[in-house]
Amino acid sequence: RYLHSCGILMGSPSLSPVLMRKTNICPVMSPVPARTFLSKLPFGDKRKDYAERHLVGYSKEQMYAIVANVESYREFVPWCKRSRVTFRRPGFMRADLQVGFPPLVESYSSTVTLVEPHIVRATCTDGRLFNHLETEWRFGRGAPGHPESCTIEFSISFEFRSLLHSQMASMFFDEVVKQMVTAFLRRAAKMYGPQRGLPSGFVMDSVHQP
Repeated sequence: RYLHSCGILMGSPSLSPVLMRKTNICPVMSPVPARTFLSKLPFGDKRKDYAERHLVGYSKEQMYAIVANVESYREFVPWCKRSRVTFRRPGFMRADLQVGFPPLVESYSSTVTLVEPHIVRATCTDGRLFNHLETEWRFGRGAPGHPESCTIEFSISFEFRSLLHSQMASMFFDEVVKQMVTAFLRRAAKMYGPQRGLPSGFVMDSVHQP
């Protein structure tokens, strides 16, 4: 995710203009398409960046609490097999994670910085899969007059360590990245119930993929 989500840093990329659209679908959102971007990665490519932004019917405090609970990732984050916090102090933690997408299973460590209830960032500090993996979640003001909503920004920057990993892991990231935000929103629905606090019938989405 990441990562997501299973790792979580990068300077926020510039996002494409926000798209507002009328819809009758409940805003437990469909993910912004990522398959085209990731499935066309040339093996051995350098660093890749991807970002999404959405307006959702949960408060930033609620979404922050879910993303900051790294130990629970194994319960709902796509392909996350293990998530364990090994060190914790206010505003900082270290975590060990394992991701598995047959036949690939890899473990790595992340350092996570937190600014409650606004930011969760993490960067991979070791592991055989990545030269570089940084992710960031930001939670901002929601719709005017709707305090139970917030804007979430999810971004990920990554680079695979080897050609072999690139061949397998590009498919893995295709599956993980495109599901990441939706996985966290489903977790929010399980914890807090259906989305609310949004103007009726509107969803805001944007995507950045250079």
